[in-house]
Amino acid sequence: MLSENKTITILSVLAAILFVFAFFMVIFYAPIEVNMGLVQKVFYFHMSAAWVGMLAFLMAAVFGILYLVHKDLKWDRLIASSVEIGLLFTVICILSGMIWARPIWNTWWTWDPRLTTVTIMAFTYIAFMLLRRSMDEPSKRAQFSAIYAIIGFVTVPLTFFSARLLRTIHPVIFGSGEVDMNLNQPMLTTMFISLGAFTVMYVALLLQRARLMQAEETLMQLRLQTESDADWEDQADA
Repeated sequence: MLSENKTITILSVLAAILFVFAFFMVIFYAPIEVNMGLVQKVFYFHMSAAWVGMLAFLMAAVFGILYLVHKDLKWDRLIASSVEIGLLFTVICILSGMIWARPIWNTWWTWDPRLTTVTIMAFTYIAFMLLRRSMDEPSKRAQFSAIYAIIGFVTVPLTFFSARLLRTIHPVIFGSGEVDMNLNQPMLTTMFISLGAFTVMYVALLLQRARLMQAEETLMQLRLQTESDADWEDQADA
């Protein structure tokens, strides 16, 4: 059975290879879309970042359920790690979307239903991080994080379905009767390779961040123990 370090290393290398491969496919293999032109190529990474952001929030909710069932702090570390990664990729999604929107919509930002709901989703999880950091007691923090991650997940389907159920100018690629881009087979292949690369990257980052968080907790415990021992020695000398 592979050690945790080796698993993380393999996933990290695989993610890097897939990302480079996807990048070259976007630049050299996927043709230019007839309606949007060259800027459409941003969508391969924009959509992949959106996918990972939502996947990370979904997994945080799953980890929340597992914590409530098992009361094991390893699930709490995975909750916090997944939310951090989800926020990172949600920001990447928003910024890449703005790069696309400027030449297509002639504006960096508009309060379209999709953009509005993704903003609500992002701030929901920003609030999660701020509230979590205000708690010091591990079990109380883990209980709060698990419940919040489960409830907060409601913003994810709200964001996903906003462009399908509401009147919006945001393009819909999958899950709609009308397709807003002319995607041929090379474009679809590039899209799925990019989605795969970002997904592997998410798993690698999740394991690495959870491992780092565990090391931080161990270091904090050792520091507290050292300070406690030092105080006891000072009292003994007095």
